[in-house]
Amino acid sequence: MNPKQTALVLIEYQNDFTSEGGTLHEGVKAVMDSTNMLSNTVETVEQARARGVTIVHAPITFTDDYHELTSQPYGILKGVVDTKSFRQGTWGAEIVDVLKPEPTDIVVEGKRGLCGFASTNLDFILRSRGITNIALGGFLTNCCVESTMRTGYEKGYNVVTLKDCTAALSEEEQRLAVEKNYPMFSQPMNHDEFLAQLSQEKVAV
Repeated sequence: MNPKQTALVLIEYQNDFTSEGGTLHEGVKAVMDSTNMLSNTVETVEQARARGVTIVHAPITFTDDYHELTSQPYGILKGVVDTKSFRQGTWGAEIVDVLKPEPTDIVVEGKRGLCGFASTNLDFILRSRGITNIALGGFLTNCCVESTMRTGYEKGYNVVTLKDCTAALSEEEQRLAVEKNYPMFSQPMNHDEFLAQLSQEKVAV
């Protein structure tokens, strides 16, 4: 896998998910711990960046009153509103410190729903940079990661899902997504398998 044609897309590594005190952290903490997903992601980002992989952050944010959404949200977005998660300008919406974007990283703006492509210019960014491979990690395994995976697959990207860089609200949801859904629309790998797929070419300093 050519690093120059590869992007690592980090979905919603924000304090509301990743950190103690985050509005949704208690829901994902058990699976985060079982997959060691945050440490695995940090390692993957550092090694992938050093090899020339494009690092893309895809956070989700809303205004304080969530006026971007319907007045009667349902499903997962109702949960976001009810818990007052991912509000612009709050600590909870910030990307976790251990994954703060570097100057060479790309932060995609405009994500308001589940799929990383749907309300952003992610596809334009990737294609303009000649990206053909995308590796996905983040939250939730069976929600935003899965939605982005399916769209990436249908848009013709070579999609890798990083099994041990994802977390869901339960072990059951994690297992079913990784075992049943991911193989249909991606090449599921652990982070070390993905890193081994990258050529060893280093970026000139």
